[in-house]
Parts: sequence; C-alpha cells; structure tokens
Amino acid sequence: MVSESLITKKAIAKGFKEILKNKSFEKITIAEITAQCGLNRQTFYYHFQDKYDLINWIVYQEAILVIKKDLTIENWDVKVLELLSIMKKDMHFYQITLKDIAGTEFQNYLFSVTKDIFIEMLEHLSSDSKMNAEVAQLMNPEKKTFSAEFLSYGVVGMIIAWAQDGMKQSPEMITKSIKEIINGARMFAVSRYFQELTRA
Repeated sequence: MVSESLITKKAIAKGFKEILKNKSFEKITIAEITAQCGLNRQTFYYHFQDKYDLINWIVYQEAILVIKKDLTIENWDVKVLELLSIMKKDMHFYQITLKDIAGTEFQNYLFSVTKDIFIEMLEHLSSDSKMNAEVAQLMNPEKKTFSAEFLSYGVVGMIIAWAQDGMKQSPEMITKSIKEIINGARMFAVSRYFQELTRA
C-alpha cells in the first residue's frame, strides 16, 4: 500500500516537472509548485527542505532505486538499460538536472552503484579457481577498491556526457558501450598489466 506521504511527494514532483517544462529552475518558486498541485507551502516544507531536495528525491526515486533494486553482476546491463531509458523518456528533466542544478548528487549516486558492481566483479574474479593464484593474492581490498573506483568514473562519465550532449545515441547503444568497458575490465583484471599495476 502506497503511503499518503509518498502520494503527496509524487504530486509535488509531478507539479514541479510540469512547471519546469516552460520555466527555468531558478525562477520557479515554491508557491508556484504548490499551486500547481493544489497544496500549500507548509505541506511542501514538511516533505522537502527546498527545490534541490525535491530534485534529489525525484532522481533517487525514479532512477537510482530502479537500478539498485535486485541489481546483480548478472543483470547489471538490463538495469543500466532501464536507467538510460528512463532518462531518455524524461530527457528535459535530466538534462536540466545534470547541466544546471544538482547533477553532482546524481553522479554520486551512480558512482556508488557502479563501484559496488565493479567490486563484486573483482571479488568474483579473485575467487575464481581458474585465476592465477599470484594474481588473486595481489588483488587485495585496497587494489580492488582503487580499480573499481577508476572504472566507475569512466562509466558514470560516459552516462553524464551522453545526457548532457542531448542523448543522441540510443540507450541500447550506450549500454552496449558500457558493457564493452566492463568486459574489457574483466580481461584487464587478469592480464599481465594488472599484475604490474598491483605491484606498484
């Protein structure tokens, strides 16, 4: 059962998005948002601190939770495609969010999620019985974290650049490119180069 609080938050978010279609974020007032959805200012401030808090809530609810729910190393590409499809469908909102408003928060969310996936992938590789024992031993927690963060910055950067550039490529094409990065990372993790990196 959906709570009354969630229903109210969704109504505020919907009203805000409608106004955002025809007005810049900076010029939108709380009074306009509440009038759009038939609520009062007190109700808005009961649920959100300000417009930035509202933006972050929308992004988390509509995008981040989608990719985080039941996310595994086996289905991550399906989840990424779902996320990009959501962004594409609501392109105006996400372009404004990433270019002019609270894009850093969104990027932090994405970075956290992708980092966890890369760490899980490296954990899986290091425990693989087929992996060279020396390489597995060298993949200590610090190296895994470093590698996961490095790769996450690349993936998140690709998604952000795609959004800010007008989402010209299809979500399917971007997902394919990200998949190639991750598949490449698997090879990277067991290569001689990786062995040299971990010895540094």
